Amino acid sequence: MKNPNDVAKKFFDMSYESLDEVRKRVADHIIGRKHITRNTATEFDKNTTFGQRAADAVAAFGGSWTFIILFAVILIVWISLNSFILVKYSKTFDPYPYILLNLFLSMLAAIQAPIILMSQNRQAEKDRLNAEHDYEVNLKAELEIMMLHEKMDLLREKQWLELMAVQTEQIKLLSGLIEQKKAAD
Repeated sequence: MKNPNDVAKKFFDMSYESLDEVRKRVADHIIGRKHITRNTATEFDKNTTFGQRAADAVAAFGGSWTFIILFAVILIVWISLNSFILVKYSKTFDPYPYILLNLFLSMLAAIQAPIILMSQNRQAEKDRLNAEHDYEVNLKAELEIMMLHEKMDLLREKQWLELMAVQTEQIKLLSGLIEQKKAAD
């Protein structure tokens, strides 16, 4: 099958022009007998901007044990330093309830949250791209399996016809032998 309309009609029961982009690509790959798999990760990553890569790095660091441990150490140091200064000098640079620390934490959260959301949006886009690619590969595999079944059915039918012809020839030969045997008797 080399005609796109024939492939579209046979497998999708519609004209090639009415197929969506995914099915057109699959039909083209079937006609060209080309593989459809590709590395979607490198394809996706080569179009990223500096800001997108930075958002991914911030999200990766913000969701790591390194960040949690570093964050806990900074909080402990901050509180310990304030307590030490309070005990030693009877005053602190950020007295309890640590308003300055709360301000820094709020600013960190205000900056970190949208960056993490940007990274999650990119990951969702990447997942959609992978799902589309998986669909294309699965669709092509399904159609290739259907074509293999057709070929196997044609081969089996051809072998069956050949077997019938051989059997017919054998019956003729046996009939001829029987007649010769009757004539000789």
